[in-house]
Amino acid sequence: MKNLSFLLLFIAIQINAQNLFDFDYAQFGYDSTSNYLEFYYSFNQKSMKVSPLDSINVVKGILQISIEDTSSGQKIVDKEWRVSHQVSDSGEAGSKYLIGVVGFIVPHGSYKCMIGGRDVKDEKNQKIYTEYLTSGRFITEQISISDIQLASRIIQDSPNTESIFYKNSMEIYPIPSSVFGENQPVVFYYSELYNLLRISGSEHLKLISSVYNSKRKIVFSKSKPISRSYDSRVEVGSIVVNKYPTDTYTFVIALIDSTANYGVSSSKKFYVFNPSIAITDTMTGQVSGVFASEFGVMADEELDDLFNKSKYISSSAEVDKYDKISTTEGKREFLYNFWKDRDNDPSTPENEFYKLYLTKVTLSNQRYGSLSRIGWKSDRGRVFIIHGEPSEIERYPNQVDTKPYEIWYYNELEGGVIFVFGDLTGFSDYTLLHSTLRGELRDDNWIRRITTF
Repeated sequence: MKNLSFLLLFIAIQINAQNLFDFDYAQFGYDSTSNYLEFYYSFNQKSMKVSPLDSINVVKGILQISIEDTSSGQKIVDKEWRVSHQVSDSGEAGSKYLIGVVGFIVPHGSYKCMIGGRDVKDEKNQKIYTEYLTSGRFITEQISISDIQLASRIIQDSPNTESIFYKNSMEIYPIPSSVFGENQPVVFYYSELYNLLRISGSEHLKLISSVYNSKRKIVFSKSKPISRSYDSRVEVGSIVVNKYPTDTYTFVIALIDSTANYGVSSSKKFYVFNPSIAITDTMTGQVSGVFASEFGVMADEELDDLFNKSKYISSSAEVDKYDKISTTEGKREFLYNFWKDRDNDPSTPENEFYKLYLTKVTLSNQRYGSLSRIGWKSDRGRVFIIHGEPSEIERYPNQVDTKPYEIWYYNELEGGVIFVFGDLTGFSDYTLLHSTLRGELRDDNWIRRITTF
C-alpha cells in the first residue's frame, strides 16, 4: 500500500504543482544521415505574471534550447524564442497553457539537450531540463518506427496548413506533460513507419498497439495488417483512458514481419490521473524493457520460431533453459535478454547484431532454399548465418564428371578455412561435405561423394 500511496501522491503533485514549464520531444526520419527532432513545450499561464500591452493583457515567456554533440562538445543549436499570448483577464490566464513546437534537423549521433522556460516578467520563475538523447537511424534497409508523439487532439485533413502544429495533412496538438485522465480523457498518438518496401517478406505486416500499466499488465491491445503499398506511412490513433485508474502507463507500437521473423517497436510513457476511479491492485512496478520491445508482443509460435533460428549461436545451457519455459511471458523475457546480452553496442537504441542476424536469416531463405527445406535450415544457410559472407566462392554447377558443388573460402577464420557443399540429390539442396574449420565436418576425400563416373 505504501508503493501505491507514493504513486498517487507523485502523480497528484505533478497535476497540482502548476509547473511553469513542461516539454516533450520526438524524432522522425529525415534522410539516411539525419533525423527531424521536434520539441513540444507548454507554459502554464497561471504561473506567469500578466502584463498590460497596448490596452490588452498578455503573458510572455522565453523558450531556451541548446543541443550539444557529446562526442565533439560542439553546440549545433543554441537559441532563445520569445513567446506570448493575449489573455482577456487574469482568470483566463489561469485556465490555459501556452503550447508550441520547434523542430531541427539533427545528424545521427548522441546529444545533450538543455530545454528551459522562464517568465519574462519574473526571471526567477524558470524551469530548466537536461535530456540526453541519441539520434538513431530510421531510414535504413529494415522496417522501422519513429518515436511516438502524444497529443491532446489530432485534426485529420486539416486545411490550416499555416498552423505550427501542421504535419502530413494533420494538425497535431502536443501535450508536453503527457498527463491524461479526468481533464484529458483521450490519448491521441502519431507515429511514422519507414522502409516498408526495402526488404522482402510477407505481403502484409502486423501492427500491434498495446498499453501496459505499471504492473506490466496489458490493459489495451489491438492489431491490424499493414499493407506494403508504400515505403512509408503515418500511423495515428486514439485510446480512451477515462476509466483507467491513476497510474503510470507505457504505450507500445510494434511492427512485425512474421515471415522474416523480424519486428521493431517504439514506446512512450504517459500518466493517467483519475482520482474517482478505484485502484483494484495495490502492487506497482516498473515496466521492463521486454514490454517496450518487439518481443513483448510476439505470440508463442513466433517466439519459438525465432529461438529455433537463434540456435546457431545458442549455448546448450540456453537451449535447455528455453525448452523448460512454459509461459509466453517467460519466453519473451528470455529472448529479450538473449539478444540484449549479444548487443555489441548497448549505447545505441538499436541492437545492430540482432538486426544483422535476422537479415542473414532472410538472405539465407532467398539464396539457399530448396524444395526440401527452407534456406536458414540448410547447411549453406547455417554457415552464412554464423560466419557471414565468404571471402570467395568457387561454383561448379555443370561439371561433366561431378555433381554440382561449391567451395566457400573464409580467409579471416583461423588463418583461412574452406567449406565444400555438394548437391547430392540434384534438387539444389547443397549438403556440407567437408570443412577445414575446427568443429565442422571434415572429409579430405569429399570429392568421391560427388563423382559421377
